[in-house]
Amino acid sequence: MKLFFGQIFPEILIDSDEQQHIAKVLRMREGEEIYLTDGKGNLAKGTLIFEGKKVTLNVSEVKENLPDFSPKLHIAIAPTKNIDRIEFFLEKAVEMGISEVSFILTEQTERKNISIDKLKKQAISASKQSLRSHFPKINDLQKFSEFMKNLNPENTFVAHCNENLERINLNALREPQHDNFETYTFLIGPEGDFSDKEIHQLAEKGVKAVSLGNQRLRTETAGIFVAAWNYDKMF
Repeated sequence: MKLFFGQIFPEILIDSDEQQHIAKVLRMREGEEIYLTDGKGNLAKGTLIFEGKKVTLNVSEVKENLPDFSPKLHIAIAPTKNIDRIEFFLEKAVEMGISEVSFILTEQTERKNISIDKLKKQAISASKQSLRSHFPKINDLQKFSEFMKNLNPENTFVAHCNENLERINLNALREPQHDNFETYTFLIGPEGDFSDKEIHQLAEKGVKAVSLGNQRLRTETAGIFVAAWNYDKMF
């Protein structure tokens, strides 16, 4: 199955970058079959038509409102100093069905800026690679205080390394009082972890803390670990 990105409604259009990729990189030929998704749960099947530099689709079938993953997972994560590590997290989390990623600027976040357009393109690429018809939402970097304003403490959890504070074992979230959420939100801190002030602010808002095990995990590893935990819940 060769999956590409584009528009399904109101008319079917292959994304311009995808057209170039089809023609110049993959060197596909007219009549070859592909699938096209808009990343919103809609999927078109058809064969390629080349009109000069333009690539269009002779549509044979359209499927609407395909089911999305459940439960949904939203990870708010501090970008790492080495951006390659956060890009690796994003790729793997998308492959495992994450629904939303937010990048947060905490007190101890070393990286103060990110290329959100590049990260969004990487998320689209990983979505196509894993044959997703629903693409995740990728949010630009925002201050921790701003993210705090809109979170729902009932289904939000923070993974921090402070062993002196109460933390729920991640597997305990499979118990009935926690296992019925449609969406889980997890906050993952920077290399230096969340500050004590930030941890207390979250606790005051009603956000519960979780432990990801006895090992200290890197920021991107913690994010991938949570994505894998949620991926297991989907089946």
